[in-house]
Amino acid sequence: MAASGSRRFIAVAGNIGVGKSTLVQFLARDYNLTPRYEPNEGNPYLKDFYGDMRRWSFHSQVYFLAKKFRIHQELSEAEERVIQDRTIYEDAEIFAENLYRRRQMSKRDYQTYRDLYESIVRQLRPPDLMIYLTCSMRTVRKRIKMRGRPEEQAIPIGYLRRLQQLYDGWFERYDRSETVVIETDKLDYIQDLVHRIDLRRRVEKVLR
Repeated sequence: MAASGSRRFIAVAGNIGVGKSTLVQFLARDYNLTPRYEPNEGNPYLKDFYGDMRRWSFHSQVYFLAKKFRIHQELSEAEERVIQDRTIYEDAEIFAENLYRRRQMSKRDYQTYRDLYESIVRQLRPPDLMIYLTCSMRTVRKRIKMRGRPEEQAIPIGYLRRLQQLYDGWFERYDRSETVVIETDKLDYIQDLVHRIDLRRRVEKVLR
């Protein structure tokens, strides 16, 4: 099944464990989209960052921002239909914001980072569609445990709740493109035909 239009850029946003990668895989297969996943490898600052967050948070976030800038440019200029797992907006509005609020990034560094981020996003074509996924903290914890990524197992529930508050606040302000909100607690579009049809209907309604 193909999405309408000659070129579509779809983005999927949401908290850790909410089901972004699974949805990206499903939509990529169903709509012949080229998927692009979160670049978790290769950040040369991560080891230093985890050793001293306040000292290295700015460096690490700028590295991620540069990576996401390049990816977003590639996706917005692609001739094929594309779908992205986590966006450049989330890097700044959620993760850098959280570091600043927790005083793990200084005010001076944060302001420099925000100036850079805002200059970048003014130059970017936004996605054609932003899909925002939500679910309960209980479901998030269950999924994190089930997928078994070692680096995620010790994430405190308070951290996940703070991220969710920032996500909700950001999405309320988001006005760059069409949006769809999908609550994923009980959604099983992989096994359940009714869920799958409903998901397709909601996505296609915006893509037309």
